[in-house]
Amino acid sequence: MRVELIQHTPEPEKVVAAAARLCYSSDPVPDLLERLDDEVVASFVCRLQEMGHLSPFEHVSFQFSIDGVSRALSHQLVRHRIASYSQRSQRYVEEKGFDFVVPPSVKRSPQALERFETVMARLQEDYQELLNSVPAEDARYVLPNACTTSLMATFNVRSLLNFFEHRTCIRAQWEIRSLAEKMLELVRVVAPNLFSEAGPTCITQGICREGKYSCGRLKTLEGKK
Repeated sequence: MRVELIQHTPEPEKVVAAAARLCYSSDPVPDLLERLDDEVVASFVCRLQEMGHLSPFEHVSFQFSIDGVSRALSHQLVRHRIASYSQRSQRYVEEKGFDFVVPPSVKRSPQALERFETVMARLQEDYQELLNSVPAEDARYVLPNACTTSLMATFNVRSLLNFFEHRTCIRAQWEIRSLAEKMLELVRVVAPNLFSEAGPTCITQGICREGKYSCGRLKTLEGKK
């Protein structure tokens, strides 16, 4: 898995602070931006988070390049609807000798790994054979969820916070959880105050909404207090 932050709104925290302050000021945005120093911006962002006033966060966006992830992951990722995605097409790009993601549980079992790799090899051969007689858009029907893909994804901050809340949870599927953790690490370098409270609710809010499916981390955290 390779994840890169390729672009983002310049001075993201300052933009959020200016957007929030605009609601209570007669001054135009350029004037507000000019008067905001780092200390004021950090304080403002913290206050907005405490109040749950997150609409100003929507003015800031982050764009990611995501490579070497499975189609199983991408199917989950696009369920986060307040975002924009572009993905390598299996209709127009042939997947000859495709790479694939091997789940950790499969790697831990020699028997499972052997079976998994045998299946992948057979599917690669079958896909290649089909390409000789049918269009790639039809041959792709035999490609597995394990097949790797590449995406560009653009999120605003509010949507990212929601993404991190759900996908850094231990109950999230292992691959998309790894993606979320890498993305969170990248955005915290650029905007530490915006993402200071990002993460699963057991850590950020002291609650768990998983009910009987809870991983139990909240109880562990409470026991450490």
